[in-house]
Amino acid sequence: MVDNVRKAILLLVGVIGTTIIASSAAVLIIPLHSIMAQQQKLQPLSTYPANHSAYSTSSSPSVSSATSLPDVFKRVENSVVQITSTRSDPNQVIIINGIPASGKSTALGSGFVYDKQGDIITNYHVVANATNADVTFTDGNTYSAKVIGKDASADLAILQITDNFSEEKVIPLPIANSSNIRTAEPVVAIGNPFGLSGTITTGIVSAQGRLLPNPDTGFSIPNGIQTDAAINPGNSGGPLLNMQGQVVGMNTAILSGTGGFSGLGFAIPSNIIIRIVPTLIQKGSYDHPWLGISGGSMTADVAQSAGLPVNYKGVVVSSIQSGSPADKAGLKGTTRDIIGPNTHIGDIITAIDGRTVKRIDDIINYIEMHKSVGSNVKLTINRNGQTKDLNAVLQARPSSIVAQ
Repeated sequence: MVDNVRKAILLLVGVIGTTIIASSAAVLIIPLHSIMAQQQKLQPLSTYPANHSAYSTSSSPSVSSATSLPDVFKRVENSVVQITSTRSDPNQVIIINGIPASGKSTALGSGFVYDKQGDIITNYHVVANATNADVTFTDGNTYSAKVIGKDASADLAILQITDNFSEEKVIPLPIANSSNIRTAEPVVAIGNPFGLSGTITTGIVSAQGRLLPNPDTGFSIPNGIQTDAAINPGNSGGPLLNMQGQVVGMNTAILSGTGGFSGLGFAIPSNIIIRIVPTLIQKGSYDHPWLGISGGSMTADVAQSAGLPVNYKGVVVSSIQSGSPADKAGLKGTTRDIIGPNTHIGDIITAIDGRTVKRIDDIINYIEMHKSVGSNVKLTINRNGQTKDLNAVLQARPSSIVAQ
């Protein structure tokens, strides 16, 4: 049982730069990562309440309504930075005097100021294999920084400036509650596409609740924001802002068949950022709660074969990771006879902790935004026409997953 999907190429947009061929030679490259993304109808769940303390802006500049795009840009330009890091690149094989040598690439991305202690937020894929980077402000001043926290699953990283930056006007950007944004609301993206620093583009929120697949870990970032504001390689890590100059997301990927912007960009929602970043600063890593299933929405054909009403709602479990919380809770996936064409439909999850679910996105979003490692969840399932509850204790995600 496989849902019909529309395949497209989802590209991370953070990395442009030079590959060092020899001491004086360089070639411009765009090492974008491509993956096949499953297109699904998505529905976000509620996240933090609007008055959550994580959204305090007491140390930030005024967030009164901006009257124009120049006002927004003027308000935030000193808070958006360019990030440059050099790291070894195993994909670049260089022959020097007949001897293979590992290449190096200069990764160029964007970031923004999180606090007055010199902490900078960016994408994980901008600094994935680096321990240090340079941070350049719009006035041209450049400072050394070290990578103090990484989360590959959420594509987040934290840099901390190590140079003396006391003379720099470091202004943290206020972070808004992304659950309050509305589809068709105007937004602004600021960053360094193709190394062109301080670039601003505008558009609207095209859609919300997109799952952003991660090709390196096999997991997805929930509640992604889709926008038609132009973002390109080098924009990764830069802020997506509302018209009050508040961060509602962080630009991270584009949907493109060519590697260039084609009208669809994606941002990590601010609710994910504000939930994870404090832990990254404190511990250097973040443990995501994990259930360990893959599945898809009910279809009319599946409902009919299971003897259920044609519009029955739920998530059909297709596979379960061995040793996962779902496995330990006794959840059953879809199986196929070794001999013969018969497929046996797995458990159908209809609710989690009493909340109705219709799509796998609902489960991912709820666990990511409301649960922690060690939390208990109650799964209401339909198994062979009978309703029952199963209890699972969430574990920390593995670093990567292999589909079964």
